[in-house]
Amino acid sequence: MGAMNELDAIVDLDRYPIHRLDSVERSELVSETRAELDAYGCFRISDFIRPEAIEEMLAEATQLRDQTFWAETSHNPYASKPDPDFPESHPKNFFQERKSGFINADLLSPTSPLNKIYDSHVMTHFVWECLGTERPIYPWADPLGRNPYGVMDSDHYFPWHFDGNEFTVSILVQKAEEGGVFEYVPDIRRPGEENYEHVQDILEGGRHGVRELDLVPGDLQLFKGRFSMHRVTKIVGPTTRYIALPTYVHDPWRMNRPHHSINYYGRATDLHYERELSLADGLTD
Repeated sequence: MGAMNELDAIVDLDRYPIHRLDSVERSELVSETRAELDAYGCFRISDFIRPEAIEEMLAEATQLRDQTFWAETSHNPYASKPDPDFPESHPKNFFQERKSGFINADLLSPTSPLNKIYDSHVMTHFVWECLGTERPIYPWADPLGRNPYGVMDSDHYFPWHFDGNEFTVSILVQKAEEGGVFEYVPDIRRPGEENYEHVQDILEGGRHGVRELDLVPGDLQLFKGRFSMHRVTKIVGPTTRYIALPTYVHDPWRMNRPHHSINYYGRATDLHYERELSLADGLTD
């Protein structure tokens, strides 16, 4: 009961009874989410997180702000090094400037509301059912990227990229005054098919297949970030954009490659290097 009370203080279980497996409302929500994910690789559940919990998350992110790893760097969509085996115009060699930050997951308190929702078996099971995969999902082993806060200030931009994990769940905590819109191209690649031609067209300004999602605080977003290239448009105005990023994977052993981890989170742990060769899906990153 204690764990359920904690979850109820964070998730609006009255509107979204994800803890009741026999609930008609839950069944309908799962079916709708699966349909949207199959069609577009992304789905938003509005006002999923209670306003009081969002206030707690904002207070936590604000308190940890001075420990944010800020990046002003350039990277390609795969967060990998340049590849001299490909032309300069190839996506592997297409680098864009990124200005953003992460409050790494290992900085969060054990009592963090973000940790509580991430550690909830009820939440993991709900996300798994929404994804509709035969293989179970798990919290990510990556100690830095498993559930960080993303931070973006005025003039910051997060360019087109793929995630190092199969699925991402995000919760917007604070919205920018302008900009900060999530854009994505659903299922632009798959294992064994990088689809470099379409990727290159998007990088050069093409809009074929691009979709937009303007999140508001409290929204829960489910997203297939390893297969759908995506970005966050430039932030305008003084209000910081904070977004919580609880992340789930099929393989609980795998982590980001060290180069990817250093680019995004400012460092890599010993475990990142030990598990560097554990990737099994064959994709570039």
